[in-house]
Amino acid sequence: MDMFHNDSGRTIDPEELERNEKKRRKNKKIRNTAGIATVIALIVLAAVLLGNDSFYQIGEQEQAVLVTFGNPKAVSETGLHFKIPLIQKVRKVNTTIQGFPIGYDLATNESIDSESVMITSDYNFINVDFFVEYRIVEPVNYLYASYQPEVILKNVSQSCIRTVIGSYPVDDVLTTGKGEIQSKIKDMITEKLEQHDIGIQLVNITMQDSEPPTSEVVQAFKAVENAKQGKETALNNANKYRNEKLPEAEASADQIIKDAEAQKQMRINEAEAQVARFNAMYEEYSKNPVVTKQRMFYETMEEVLPSMKVIIDSGDGVQKVLPLESFAGAADPQQTQQAQTQQTNESEAK
Repeated sequence: MDMFHNDSGRTIDPEELERNEKKRRKNKKIRNTAGIATVIALIVLAAVLLGNDSFYQIGEQEQAVLVTFGNPKAVSETGLHFKIPLIQKVRKVNTTIQGFPIGYDLATNESIDSESVMITSDYNFINVDFFVEYRIVEPVNYLYASYQPEVILKNVSQSCIRTVIGSYPVDDVLTTGKGEIQSKIKDMITEKLEQHDIGIQLVNITMQDSEPPTSEVVQAFKAVENAKQGKETALNNANKYRNEKLPEAEASADQIIKDAEAQKQMRINEAEAQVARFNAMYEEYSKNPVVTKQRMFYETMEEVLPSMKVIIDSGDGVQKVLPLESFAGAADPQQTQQAQTQQTNESEAK
């Protein structure tokens, strides 16, 4: 076997040289394989990342805004959607009903005087708390038409609340006017949100609590409220008594009217009967006036003097007295004697 000498004079074995060459080739092959594997891994990783960036999911209570080269577009359909990786971006918004307090801290429930203390139309201070409920209805306007739309909504709400509260007296704010005040505030906020067009819709605004700012004023207003409740109770009792007694009075009045009408009809019937009887008597009178007169005279005298005895005198001066016992009934002998004596005395006097 031939031996080789290098420049340094060192003798090199050809077998060793061959072994070194094989080793060098093997290392080069390993390096090439590792590079290819690295490239493949990078390609797979990029494909996975691009694949994941190519799809997005929209839930039931969500809407999305797809931005392509700075141009936003709303996507409201739920489910899986495709987008171009690295070119299109997706921003999601929550469309459920959300809310925030005005006048108190939601975590600690402590009053915030800068938000809650207001002045009424009759120049009284009052502490009022509200809770505002809203939802996002136009995600593009919500994300791009304004900066911090919730802050805008809160400022608009505070402005409308103070405007409406300032137009009512303190009694209405504390007691009977709460419903009307809430309705006016809601209408005013809705109108201003339409003007700003920030993609938010007001769902409801509720007056949580209203009370005077000091304890002394609280006690005074409680006394006023108790007096009003006593007034309402008295009015309710009076209305109840009226409702109980009024039907009885109406029934009594109706009964009196019916009795009067019955009396009226009875009197009319009696009058009509008397008229009919008079007409019948007049017919008889017209047929025989003398006899009718005598009969009427006797009947009248009998009614006026029921105990009178009827005696007929011939009128010729002879004392002939004929008592009509059959017409007057059985007479008392003493009364008959007195009547005859009286008749004799009258005849002598003549």
